[in-house]
Amino acid sequence: MADVHPAAGKQASPDALTNIPRLVTAYFAGKPDVADPAQRVAFGTSGHRGTSFKNTFNEGHILATTQAICDYRREKGLTGPLFIGIDTHALAEPALVSAVEVFAANGVDIMIDKDGGYTPTPVISHAILTYNRGRTSGLADGVVITPSHNPPEDGGYKYNPPHGGPADTDVTGVVEKRANAYLADGLKGVKRIDYAKALKSSNVHATDFITPYVADLGNVVDLDLVKSAGIKIGIDPLGGAAVHYWHPIIERYGLKATVVNEAIDPTFRFMTVDWDGKIRMDCSSPYAMASLIAMRDRFDVAFANDTDADRHGIVTRSGGLMNPNHYLATAISYLFAHRPNWGKDAAIGKTVVSSSIIDRVAKKLGRKLVETPVGFKWFVDGLLTGGFGFGGEESAGASFLRRDGTVWTTDKDGVILGLLAAEIMAKTGRDPSQLFNDLTAEFGVPHYARIDVAATGPQKNILKSVTPEELGLKDLAGDPVRSTLSKAPGNGQRFGGIKVETDYGWFAARPSGTEDVYKIYAESFRSTEHLTRIQEEAKAGLAKVFAA
Repeated sequence: MADVHPAAGKQASPDALTNIPRLVTAYFAGKPDVADPAQRVAFGTSGHRGTSFKNTFNEGHILATTQAICDYRREKGLTGPLFIGIDTHALAEPALVSAVEVFAANGVDIMIDKDGGYTPTPVISHAILTYNRGRTSGLADGVVITPSHNPPEDGGYKYNPPHGGPADTDVTGVVEKRANAYLADGLKGVKRIDYAKALKSSNVHATDFITPYVADLGNVVDLDLVKSAGIKIGIDPLGGAAVHYWHPIIERYGLKATVVNEAIDPTFRFMTVDWDGKIRMDCSSPYAMASLIAMRDRFDVAFANDTDADRHGIVTRSGGLMNPNHYLATAISYLFAHRPNWGKDAAIGKTVVSSSIIDRVAKKLGRKLVETPVGFKWFVDGLLTGGFGFGGEESAGASFLRRDGTVWTTDKDGVILGLLAAEIMAKTGRDPSQLFNDLTAEFGVPHYARIDVAATGPQKNILKSVTPEELGLKDLAGDPVRSTLSKAPGNGQRFGGIKVETDYGWFAARPSGTEDVYKIYAESFRSTEHLTRIQEEAKAGLAKVFAA
């Protein structure tokens, strides 16, 4: 990581706040230039993201993308309802208006929150799956308008097909291409009706998203146990979409929980700023989470979610903010020991850049480990069928099966990962940090870090397609190389980079899709000094590849 900003972990200053009126004005006034690649619709692993200040997230993008989704639905014969959720970013509300105008004009039955409220990503996934259960036609799908934990000036737009999880490239590629064609043609062919008229149409339906999701939570987390144990829970929604879900959850299940911050403010002025001085609702960052960490002694366990509640950050009295990899390993170890109704063949899903302590836990459990490229889409099929008991990413996103072994969500759910921390403590009498310490006593202490290294466009392209033979490392930080991979071992898919493993450490390198850097993820089971040596040898090895 680069140098930490002097304001990191401190309350955001007034001059760091986004000018919301200007941001929203730019959404409607700005016109993307399709000749500029940065201003086109571009679906990454979590949909299209950008900001109206740079003409990368404007009304034109949403109108064109929504029409492209309508076209895709028509071509695929999708006739069921489309569930729409938004988070609390300032651009979510105007983007919702744009989307509703196009969906209604195309005759799509859309479901929006009955109170004009906010709806987390996992709630949309849950709603899609609940509706589609037992159906073979008239299937539902959904859209979530969110840039996840990104800064306040950003907006995001993502599509979830009938399987309820993130759309794969076979879908997003079609939508992206069609949307950019509409932009290039001045939005010709985009159907649209006035918002007020759309709301009165027979296609727009106000729905209660909160009650069905909240009522079902006890089927995935043992909340009766949490209640009976009297676990004191602290919850910080970080001003996000889950804010209005917590009181219904607390009341329904009788939890001894406190929502420490119920503010909703599109400037997110209540946040402590992240490592680089920016406001970012990243529940895995010790800087963004400074306020909740400071309260840790008030609770048995505390947690936060990002703005669309698909990620989690766990804070314990004994250890503070848990590293996401550490909590994933702890959750996996606990769940597979306390979910007797899960299938004996239910596997564990992890990405190629997640900690290898998960591998060691999986081996002890006798469970199959499926290592995939980065992106939650790779876990969708496994969670849908029950083939995966758990799927998780190193970036603090995960989901797992219901207690009866059937699908809960096929997208990340930060709500259940937070509540699981309370269940773990209720069942074991120890917090997740303490249980992770038990794992390290058995499997070793993982020293894990991600760093960014400057790279040109051509260098990033080389890295994206480099082969094990081209890298050719035989030793890494004093240990013989056990394997060098450019394809994920769990499904044989290329992950757009390279990974080198030894018995005591590994690194994986991938180019950034948005910045002139590549990322090195690395881990050592020896020491922090050994980790540094792995990182330096990774950079040196890749420098030779770039120079060849």
